[in-house]
Amino acid sequence: MTHFTATLADTSAGSPAQRFVSEDGVINSRPRVLGGGSCINAGFYTRASDEYVLDVGWDLEAAKAAYRWVEDVVAFHPELGPWQAALQRGLMEVGVAPDNGFTFDHIDGTKVGGSIFDDKGRRHTAADLLRYARPEGIDLLLRARVAKILFNVGGARSVAHGVVFHDSRGRMHKAYLNTGRRNEIILSAGAMGSPQLLMLSGVGPADHLRSFNITLVLNQSAVGQGMADNPMNAIFVPSPSPVEVSLIQVVGITHFGSYIEGASGSNWANPRHQGSGGNRRPPRNFGMFSPQTGQLATVPPKQRTPEAIARATEAMSQLDDSVFRGGFILEKVLGPASTGHLELRNLNPDDNPAVTFNYFSHPEDLRRCVEGLTLIERVIQSKSFQNFTYPYFSLEELLNITAEFPVNLLPRHDNDSKSLEQFCKDTVMTIWHYHGGCQVGRVVDAEYRVLGVDALRVIDGSTFNASPGTNPQATVMMLGRYMGVKMRDERVRAEGLRRRK
Repeated sequence: MTHFTATLADTSAGSPAQRFVSEDGVINSRPRVLGGGSCINAGFYTRASDEYVLDVGWDLEAAKAAYRWVEDVVAFHPELGPWQAALQRGLMEVGVAPDNGFTFDHIDGTKVGGSIFDDKGRRHTAADLLRYARPEGIDLLLRARVAKILFNVGGARSVAHGVVFHDSRGRMHKAYLNTGRRNEIILSAGAMGSPQLLMLSGVGPADHLRSFNITLVLNQSAVGQGMADNPMNAIFVPSPSPVEVSLIQVVGITHFGSYIEGASGSNWANPRHQGSGGNRRPPRNFGMFSPQTGQLATVPPKQRTPEAIARATEAMSQLDDSVFRGGFILEKVLGPASTGHLELRNLNPDDNPAVTFNYFSHPEDLRRCVEGLTLIERVIQSKSFQNFTYPYFSLEELLNITAEFPVNLLPRHDNDSKSLEQFCKDTVMTIWHYHGGCQVGRVVDAEYRVLGVDALRVIDGSTFNASPGTNPQATVMMLGRYMGVKMRDERVRAEGLRRRK
């Protein structure tokens, strides 16, 4: 947990996080590691609501069984420190009720959710679920980067039959399906990777693919559409008292469609510590303030030369630790209602595609952001939170402090602290819940089969029409198990029918 921001700050070729900047100017990350986003996220684990499950068309009891299958390996009950406990009480004090205690379930009110960090702060990921696998039933290729899906196009419908991939030395390989009507390829490259790979393979908007001289397999205009990222806005709250290191543990699920959460301690900035050589001090890790980190950085990404980062690090090292002591309370928007699109930049599957999320283009998202920030103000002013706030800081001053952080590439306005609407727009960040691009009903059917071709499914967050619950990772993992069981049962039934015949 203490290395959370260091991972996001790592921009080396071997980093598990690959940074991208949306066309909106918001800095983001995508995973390139076994275990996917569960290896680089903030660790909060919570289910989707029953209503969400039923609306999608999943069987409720089968979904709950799949959630439990995941939770037995990767989900834990976090112990709250004083700062998180104060946030929990503050939410209750301002009316985000009832107190639902600890639960994985999505219930209106205030709750403590699960975490994929155990009681020693060690991260557990989707890769841990491989312990369920039969070793003789699976081959796993590491550092194998998929370039495209191969199709047989001679018949009435194109049929996926292979995959082109590159190894760590850049050598190209091809893997083919065995013969058999039920054999198929499952694409699970995430909301950025799955629509990108479909396009690179010839499935997507015809005009867009032809502009890159990609051979068209299927004209599918919905590939890359419906991209959405739940906007997040935070208020930094300096604390007169020491605070624990914490990521997301408590959430207030409001009636107006905004989720209130918080994180504290050295994920903002690790305290300076004494070296072994008397006055020598090792380099400080500034966490979310780090000049190397995408969010809440002190150097805008376009200016992040090594020299600029070194100057910023040196300047920050002179600051007193108390400047960084505190935490942030954030709100993120349900849904969201605002959507955008994804397009190719080039033919390199390792490069980021161009994605536009159109944050706050829908007025409902902006209304929810403003209501969420208004609620955060009340939490900060609550009696429950008084030990972790300075009484002389007004909300306007806290907004000014937060707005000074270059959290994105968007210009600031003079009225950021006067207009919550403008603050929402100017300080919007991601919390890595982006989804869409291969949505159910548009690109895939209810069984996640790609419409218009055979032997290909997409099973990941790119299929979501809205983000599930307050955090999607539990539902993404659940969906893998849910569909795996469903496909297995279909094959068992089909094999039994064949034998009876």
